[in-house]
Amino acid sequence: MKIMKTVQKVPGGMMVVPLLIGAIINTVAPHALKIGSFTTAVFSSAGVASFVGLQTFFVGTNLKFKEAPEALRRGSVLLVAKYLAGLILAIITNKIFGLSGFLGISVLAIICSVTGSNGSLYLSLMGTYGDSKDTAAQGILNIHDGPFLALITLGASGLASIPLLSLLAAIVPLLVGCILGNADKDLRDFFSPGASIVIPFVGFTIGAGINFSLIIKAGLSGILVGLLVFFVGGGLSILADRYINKRPGYAGAAIASAAGNTIASPAAIAIIDPKYKPFVASATTQIAAAVVLTVIIVPPLVAWMAKRYGCPKFDEQKAKNASLQES
Repeated sequence: MKIMKTVQKVPGGMMVVPLLIGAIINTVAPHALKIGSFTTAVFSSAGVASFVGLQTFFVGTNLKFKEAPEALRRGSVLLVAKYLAGLILAIITNKIFGLSGFLGISVLAIICSVTGSNGSLYLSLMGTYGDSKDTAAQGILNIHDGPFLALITLGASGLASIPLLSLLAAIVPLLVGCILGNADKDLRDFFSPGASIVIPFVGFTIGAGINFSLIIKAGLSGILVGLLVFFVGGGLSILADRYINKRPGYAGAAIASAAGNTIASPAAIAIIDPKYKPFVASATTQIAAAVVLTVIIVPPLVAWMAKRYGCPKFDEQKAKNASLQES
């Protein structure tokens, strides 16, 4: 059976196919992956953090110290672009429609969904299409996590603080890997295949936290929120990646998603500013639907961008093929 070759024919297949399988199992039989022990640790959503941490470590072993400033620059541009997309859209919506927004989509839902991005999805896609600097850029993109950017946008940042310890904890595996990889080339070569090996596990565990029924529950408004994240947030990110970073744009496309950990942001914001309480329930459901929708439609977009405008993986493969033909 040519399972691997069949999977690789799907855009981002090594992550997307396991993700869909995990989501189907979690939707149909959610308790099947939670029977405990190694099964739950490896195949349920509980494994996401561990596998993403491993992937980050492996990436770090291939990141040279001299590449760090470029990784920081790329990540900062993408972070600001995605944030501005949510900020501008929220301001326009509030000016025209007020806090309640339009078609059941509140300003709260827009800010919490569009300003964030799915870090696990980004890392997996960069493992397939990007280079070590693209993946290391996730260190700065971690600021997207949680309600922090949403609170700044809503003018409530005086009651919040940047979770510096959380940000540090997110990049420690990358730093450890970077130190080891730069200290010993043999260690770098040993860990080099690891980032690709864990991609299917990252995909499956992400899928194991997805329930397709959320899209149905949120209805049309949930789909519209997902499309706003995809087209507005993703569109501005792609433009920034192409014209500011001077890159092909696949990394900008990879953050055209909604982040799972922003599902709790509406409730957190309403605690600080009670005027948003009436919108918490609808915003929470809509963001959950947007997470499911974007995690499915973003990988094909990234694959298309990579094929059309190029990416390190494809460029390297073309160079090898050209070299073989010449010889």
